[in-house]
Amino acid sequence: MVVLNKIILASSSPRRREILKNIGLKFDIVKADIEEKVRTDEKPEQIVMALAFEKAINIANKVEKDSIIIAADTIVYKDRVLGKPKNFEEAYEMLKLLEDDIHYVYTGIAVVKAGSHKKVVDFEKTKVKIKKLTDEKIKRYIETGEVWDKAGAYAIQGFGSLIVEWIEGDYFNVVGLPISKLDKILHEHFNISIL
Repeated sequence: MVVLNKIILASSSPRRREILKNIGLKFDIVKADIEEKVRTDEKPEQIVMALAFEKAINIANKVEKDSIIIAADTIVYKDRVLGKPKNFEEAYEMLKLLEDDIHYVYTGIAVVKAGSHKKVVDFEKTKVKIKKLTDEKIKRYIETGEVWDKAGAYAIQGFGSLIVEWIEGDYFNVVGLPISKLDKILHEHFNISIL
């Protein structure tokens, strides 16, 4: 692994932190201080790329020059953007909308070099099919507490794995960080090799 620049993850997401730790990347965490506004007139990929870039720039303006900032934003999309549920009713409504059907998970990723104009913004899209669920199963899943702080009210890496029938595309994208795409961006644009 050849990494000379300081790497900063602009996220307090435990899932993103775990993904980067699993590949042995050394990084600091600085949570971006932005208001996550979702404009309903934009396409899902535009929303996540704009939010990821906003987070990256927010941190780039606060850290030392030449630091590499990695930022991401994930949404679940089925007819509309599904954010994080605020209460039991919202979580139930989201899971009811997703069950026995296909939806898409979009993650925007932004990598910015502080003190320069170097930036790459991209996105990943994964197709997900949720099983047919009874009302009772939806309620039990919500009661696990896993739905909070999760776009679309589920976590594929936890109990949510029991409600997902299949996925088409990048699994890590559904978790919240398309690591293969990030590796490609770091290698091709920032000369950073993880492996």
